[in-house]
Amino acid sequence: MLIRKGDSRPLRTEDDVVFSRQAVRSWAVEIGLSLVDQTKLVTAASELARNTVVYGGGGTLTLEQVEDGIRRGIRLVFDDQGPGIPDIERALQDGFTSGGGLGLGLGGARRLVNEFHIDSRPGEGTRITVVKWK
Repeated sequence: MLIRKGDSRPLRTEDDVVFSRQAVRSWAVEIGLSLVDQTKLVTAASELARNTVVYGGGGTLTLEQVEDGIRRGIRLVFDDQGPGIPDIERALQDGFTSGGGLGLGLGGARRLVNEFHIDSRPGEGTRITVVKWK
């Protein structure tokens, strides 16, 4: 798989979440994702960026263009050094929330992308990697 490193953006405030959504949309347009797939990726990115700020205490978003044979896509990596997710399977279940939301965030984000991976350890932070293919 060919990876073209791209942008790395801080995620510390709500403004950073907004700017990250704009960057993801711009990259999605650039590689030619359909409007529906742009919307799915931006929605997932928005949720994951917000989680990074709210639950992870801030972190970074790294955007990368990926190619696998004839496919092109975008990989987003959300990193934080927060408290981590003690029970990933439970956190992915619809209805589970550690805050006051609807509990659709992680599971919803997972359904909007083609690839979804969480690496999290209590006390060490969380890394969520998603890919949307064209």
